[in-house]
Amino acid sequence: MPDQGDAAGWTDGTGGAGGARTAPPTAPAVRVEGLWKRFGEQVAVAGIDLELPAGQFIGLVGPNGAGKTTTLSMVTGLLRPDMGRVFVAGHDVWADPAEVKSRIGVLPEGLRLFERLSGRELLGYMGRLRGLPGEETDKRATQLLDVLDLAGSQHKLVVDYSTGMRKKIGLAAALLHNPEVLFLDEPFEGVDPVSAQTIRGVLERYTASGATVVFSSHVMELVESLCDWVAVMAAGRIRAAGPLAEVRGDAPSLQAAFLQLVGAQGRDSGASLEWLGGGAGAR
Repeated sequence: MPDQGDAAGWTDGTGGAGGARTAPPTAPAVRVEGLWKRFGEQVAVAGIDLELPAGQFIGLVGPNGAGKTTTLSMVTGLLRPDMGRVFVAGHDVWADPAEVKSRIGVLPEGLRLFERLSGRELLGYMGRLRGLPGEETDKRATQLLDVLDLAGSQHKLVVDYSTGMRKKIGLAAALLHNPEVLFLDEPFEGVDPVSAQTIRGVLERYTASGATVVFSSHVMELVESLCDWVAVMAAGRIRAAGPLAEVRGDAPSLQAAFLQLVGAQGRDSGASLEWLGGGAGAR
């Protein structure tokens, strides 16, 4: 695989069509104010306030049903909140959606792709849709396909891609226009270790250039190994947020701190399962 620094050399922060536009260092990459979302009687997000620092690898963590995906959907303009405001790189997501969407890349949960296109055709289409010149789109597509180990499958239809390959081509499409902030919802879910390592290397290269990655996960070991900054979410609320070491505190691991924060520490999951074990049909 080619060197990631060379192959992804277009992530240079030079501006222009598809160039990174970096917010002032003191400005947060994302600012959320009083965000609410209900689905019928169910409160998914309960009035959260949050500032995510620029130029960091940020983890949004929480148990299943915590509200992570709903929050990311509202932050990226995919789902309208009931109340509250969201700013990305200083721009209001709902008042100035075109400007915000030019600055972000998104790899959502349940990724939907144009499956009857090949991987290369998909990137070519996405680049032109973003307003990149055709020659620049093709150049970046070639680099991303190489770095993400998809060059050998670039002419294969996306419908025939494996889960890991689909995540990688989705990541390539999200990175193609060189966004300022990249949002990823469970990017390593269902991905084999080799593909996960490839994705990880590209994301680390991307944040090293000064860009921001925000990704959701419920795998604490992964977040602890990748992230500089963490927000812990449970029952639609932010329970803790800050640098990884600060959120972990005196706990031996992020996992232990997380269990304390969400109130799951010491829970006996087998207390009412005394019948389980001892062979099929045991009584």
